[in-house]
Amino acid sequence: MSIIKIEDIAFVRFRAPDLGRMQSFLEDFGLTFAGTADGRLFMRGGGPSPFVHVTEPGAPGFVGLGLRAASVKDLEQLAAHEGLSIEPLAAPGGGSVVRLTDPDGFQVEVIAGQAPAAPMEDGLSAPWNSAGERKRLRSPKRIAFGPAHVVRLGHCVVKVTDFRRSEQWYKERFGLITSDEVELSPGVPAGAFFRCDRGEVPTDHHTLFLINHPEGPDFHHAAFEVRDLDDLMGGANHLTARGHHHEWGVGRHVLGSQVFDYWRDPWGHKIEHWTDGDLLTAADGSNKASFEQFVGVQWGPSAPPTMA
Repeated sequence: MSIIKIEDIAFVRFRAPDLGRMQSFLEDFGLTFAGTADGRLFMRGGGPSPFVHVTEPGAPGFVGLGLRAASVKDLEQLAAHEGLSIEPLAAPGGGSVVRLTDPDGFQVEVIAGQAPAAPMEDGLSAPWNSAGERKRLRSPKRIAFGPAHVVRLGHCVVKVTDFRRSEQWYKERFGLITSDEVELSPGVPAGAFFRCDRGEVPTDHHTLFLINHPEGPDFHHAAFEVRDLDDLMGGANHLTARGHHHEWGVGRHVLGSQVFDYWRDPWGHKIEHWTDGDLLTAADGSNKASFEQFVGVQWGPSAPPTMA
């Protein structure tokens, strides 16, 4: 039994020496300015989360991630177990937070009680016509040029120095379920995809991925869901026109099935657009997967060495 069961990932936190430059990139990426507090930049997507990306001044780097609990009562249980205090969350949407540090020194902020943000214009792209189903009738499809429309943060991937130690730490506290454990060879884990345990409520194939990396902890990437494939492709055109660094894509992953497109922010952090991922319930259990499945694609270009 875990101490609590989180509902989702809430945000990622970075440091950067130029918040204006970070804001400009993230707006090109499809996020929207949500405010500033204590010198920190907050950016949001189009969904109800008041913010999904935080940047604080400093040398470039990844600080940590936020996880959303179901209630302040869950925060009380977590704080009591860890010997910590519940603090007000000084950020858009308010709420409360318990701040933990994981075994590799990443900050893990567990939040609850936020006031939801007003949803932004929904505006999904026009339906797709397929050979088997015709949904768009007497209406041409036109995709406006401009940034993609990020809806929400989907997952974060970090490298950890001792995979089994970190797996135990996150599962004991947050009730995560292994979706796929990736093996280099039988019994030798490379890492694992973890999803939230929401019982019968379908949830993303992965909210967190931990990569075993004995050489030292590091950030790998954060992934943001966009409206659909048209939105992802239009966003790629816009980022290219704006001169940003493209890393890998467009393709469809094997594990999780997402259509993906990876970019880098001005300080080299990998950041992903994705759409059309797998949704699982607790009853779907756990699987073992090969390293070839992990790095493989169903279609699209092979992963470049820089994605390691």
